[in-house]
Amino acid sequence: QVQLVESGGGLVQPGGSLRLSCAASGSILSIDSMGWYRQTPGKQRELVAQLTSRTSGDSTNYADSVKGRFTISRDNAKNTVYLQMDSLKPEDTAVYYCNAYLWPRGGSWFLDYWGQGTQVTVSA
Repeated sequence: QVQLVESGGGLVQPGGSLRLSCAASGSILSIDSMGWYRQTPGKQRELVAQLTSRTSGDSTNYADSVKGRFTISRDNAKNTVYLQMDSLKPEDTAVYYCNAYLWPRGGSWFLDYWGQGTQVTVSA
């Protein structure tokens, strides 16, 4: 069974930094992409950053609101994705969810998997 385990959330002052980690474990045949979404009460979950692996190289996609401040990276050997968040703003406060689009061993195609979520609070 595939699991995504997140870590690294917490409370930080405006202008500060946090680094989120998400490790995918279990019987995994292939990972197409890993990324981060966030959600605040009453709002839809939104994409923050996504990293897609191709033989030609990785491609990244960021929400406009985090470009230049957040950086997504991945350790393929560990099936782990990171989100380095710098220059944090109060509006970045949300529950952050890890997502992986992967092919589980024994499955017939790629499926979406989600982590349990980690709270990030940016406040003075």
